[in-house]
Order: sequence, then structure tokens, then C-alpha cells
Amino acid sequence: MRSAEVKIGLERAAHRALLKSLHLTDEMIAKPWVAIVNSWNEIVPGHIHLRQLAEAVKQGVRDAGGTPFEFNTIAICDGLCQGTTGMKYSLPSRDIIADSVEVMVEGHLFDSMVLIASCDKVIPGHLMAAARIDIPSIVVTGGPMMPGHYNGKAITLTDMREFVGSVAAGNLSREELKRIEALACPGPGSCAMMGTANSMSVIAESLGMALPGCATIHASDPRKREIAYKSGQQILELFNTRVQPSKIMTKQALHNAITVSMAVGGSLNTCLHIPAIASELGLQIPLELFDDISRKTPHICPIKPAGAYTLKDLDDAGGIPAVMQRLTSHLNLECLTVTGQAIHSNIANTTIINHEVIRPLSRPVHLEGSIAVLKGTLAPRGAVIKHVAVQKTMLVHEGPAKVFNAMEEAVHALLNHEIQTGEVIVIRYEGPKGGPGMREMHMVASILVGMGLGSSVALVTDGRFSGSSRGPMIGHVSPEAALGGPIALIRDGDHISYSIPKRRIDINISEKELQERHAKWQPPELTEKGILRRYAKTVTRSDLGARMQ
Repeated sequence: MRSAEVKIGLERAAHRALLKSLHLTDEMIAKPWVAIVNSWNEIVPGHIHLRQLAEAVKQGVRDAGGTPFEFNTIAICDGLCQGTTGMKYSLPSRDIIADSVEVMVEGHLFDSMVLIASCDKVIPGHLMAAARIDIPSIVVTGGPMMPGHYNGKAITLTDMREFVGSVAAGNLSREELKRIEALACPGPGSCAMMGTANSMSVIAESLGMALPGCATIHASDPRKREIAYKSGQQILELFNTRVQPSKIMTKQALHNAITVSMAVGGSLNTCLHIPAIASELGLQIPLELFDDISRKTPHICPIKPAGAYTLKDLDDAGGIPAVMQRLTSHLNLECLTVTGQAIHSNIANTTIINHEVIRPLSRPVHLEGSIAVLKGTLAPRGAVIKHVAVQKTMLVHEGPAKVFNAMEEAVHALLNHEIQTGEVIVIRYEGPKGGPGMREMHMVASILVGMGLGSSVALVTDGRFSGSSRGPMIGHVSPEAALGGPIALIRDGDHISYSIPKRRIDINISEKELQERHAKWQPPELTEKGILRRYAKTVTRSDLGARMQ
């Protein structure tokens, strides 16, 4: 036990005295110490219920012969940060979370850990910490929120934001919008669509770091407490057999996770988080790999925003074990998981219940997976788009640029009807360094779609999009504007063209003109303080995971 260094020996008498102040007996002190890494708080809907899950985990740990110690990490709600300066703090929080887990676990020499999280940056932060510390670990994801219902249809937060655009377009009254507000989010859990939070829950399970079924069991489902209890028990088995995250999160497992994410319509933000997790393991996951896997993996689960079904439908259909069973020909089934068994053992007895929610490979929703990586004169190092959520008429487009240096400027222009059909909205200086923090452009994207412009106007940015965004939204343009990338040189009226089938995105001006503009370009002054200043100075490019170094 690592904890032996703290608790065994004559010279550790004072340490044991401190532990006994916590009402621990000698027997409890002698057992393996299990860190219960919670992320509960009262502002994030996906985390409001995590105290109850932590209690179930701790009981499982005690019953299996361990001593649990709970502590908390921070957690930010991307939904509440949307469209505000607060969103600048979301992506940096991922790295802070990983650091804080390292400090607590290494500082107290815990023997193993259970990580409890639900939302966008917390799950990847916890997975990064598990990879970095590399002691026996298991992840418990908090589970999706139940969908809301309006006029007989299931609705999620994605629909809610698009209703704002409908009001702006005069198609919905403010009174009706207020009524919908009370219906969209009926209880705790991560937002009920395949946004980043649920995409990362899928990643955690398909990586092998969470028990089978965990990703889609909903927050309000009694089975969630059951799987939390079982996870608490299982961490002692992982400790006893010395199964570390590095034995589970191999390169093959990371490929599996990308494959499953592509099949279920996973978020663009996985292109940031998986490379960041891999880097903690000493592995490289280049942006191009996402495109390679996407081209070979059919999109088989039409989950909102890339389909009509919700996470509840996916859970009822068999969850991620059923998806993985469908994808057996695309996966490495020998990868080890936290069950102590390989994937093929975990899914051997899985039944696919609904063949419309989890389509056969012979009848996919789309022939390719959810994400496409575009390159060209506008994005030499790449840009990404969730092309399964794009109308066919916008898979190829060319139009004049309408340039904004901040998201708020673009929102103002949209709501004042200043955007014309055929234009390409460009929002820059929103990248990891330029934001700083790489804000999501979800608010402007949702308003654009809600106003009915998603079939005629594209949006290009060095910022991010929510996993729940849909439409012709191209993000993560690299190099970003703050690094002097081509996106910094675009002017109003310049023609931008892209072709998703050809994986190209270009600014249609000469190389000579680009060079002349670049010679006159000046980097923006960094005015931020605190963590945003440190983030801007140390962050890697988005195509490398936007990690603090």
C-alpha cells in the first residue's frame, strides 16, 4: 500500500493521531485508502445529485474492505456559462481539475481512487488525473438528465436555445418561451442529448474506465446508485489485482473510444479531450486520426442533436454495451476494462433492444462517423465539424465572409438581422490563446439555426462549439487568430469555401495577398489576469488538445 508510508512505523505516531481525530480506528487506518474524488456542487445540474452517489460508492468500498476518504474538485456548468465571459474559464478548468486531483491524491498517498463526475470538462479532467497518477481507478459518471417534453415531443437544452432564435424570427412568443423554460430540464443530470458531457461519459465507458452501462443510466434512475455501489466494491478488486489505468487506457482502447464516439454522434470536444488524456499516458492522438476513424465508422445512433432520439432511448436500447456489440468488427475486443475482463467478455450477453436507435451496420444513419477534419488555406493545421448534424445542402458551400472579433458581436448582428443568406460568419480571437479559454459558440450557433439560417449561412471560428450544436458550424480552426493564423487575416467580403466530402476549407485569396496581410498583422495585447493569463501563456494549439504546459 502507498498509504503505508503515512500510517506504518514508530515515526508515524503523529500521523496516526491525526487520523484518529477523524474517528478512524486502527483497523480502518490499516485498510487500503480509497480516494472518493467527487465534484458535487449546488450550481451544476449534472452534479447536484453526486453526494448521494458518493455515499453509495463509499458503502461499496467499506463492504469490500477499504477505507474511503471523500474530497471535491471544482465543476463548471457549460450550459450556464454559454454566451458569457464565464465560458472562458470552462476549458482551463479541465486542467485545473486534473492538477487538483493530483495534489490531493499524491499529497495523501491514496492507494486507489473512484472518480465521480458528470459534466463536460470534469470527466476529462478526472480521466487525465487517473492517467497521470496511475493508481487503480474507476470512473462513475453521474448520468444524463431525463428529457423534457413539449407539445408531445421530447426536448433538450439544444431545443431550448433554438427556441430563442424562433422568438427572434417572430415564430414564437416570449410567453410561450417562458412556458417551455419550465419544461426543458426536469431534474438532475447532464443535458439530455449527445453533447460533450454525455459524449465523455461514453468515452469513459468505452475506454474501459467505467462499469458497463454506466454512461447511459440516468441520474434519477435507481440503477445509478447500484452501479455506484458496485464501483466502490470493484475498486478494491482493481487494487488487489494491481490493475492501473495505464493497463486499460492503451492506444487500442483510445481508438475504441473514438470509434464508439463516432458511431453515436459524439461531440467535437472529444477532439480536445482525448489527445489531452493520451498525452498524460505518453501517447499521441493526432487530429487526423479522428478523421481516419470517422471515415471507417458508420454513424448508427441518431441521438439529438444528430437525430430524433434522446439518451433515454439509447439507454432503453441497451446502452453502450449494445453499441459496442454492434461495432465488434470495428473494435479491439481484447482491451482490458475495470471489470477485470476484456471487452468481449463484457458484451458477450448484451441484447440490442431497439434497432432504430442502434442501427445495423448495413443500415446506418450516415456512412461515416460524426466528425470530419477539414484542412486548407484557412486551417493549415485543421478544423473540425460535426457533419452528421449538417443539412445536405450545406455539406459544400462558398460565400462572402462576415467577420467578428468576439462572439457577442456576432450575436448582436444576428438578432438585428444583419446576416444575409449565403454569408459565412467568421468569429475569431476566441481560440485557446486568443479568448483566452476557447469559448463555445453554441449560443450564436443555436440562434442562427433557430432563425432558420442553418440551411444557408455557415459559421467558422477558432473557438469551440457545444456538442449539442447542429448545422454548418466549423470550429477549432488552427492556427488560431492570436497566433497569426490565416483566420486572423480574413476581411469582410473575402470568399470562403469548404467541402466536407473533400475535407477542404479555404480562403479564396492569393498566397501573395495573405503574406502581405500577415506582414501588417499585430498580435493582440494580453490583458487578462489570473488563471486566464497563465492559460494563454502556456496553452498548446487546439489540434494538440489545448493543454496547459
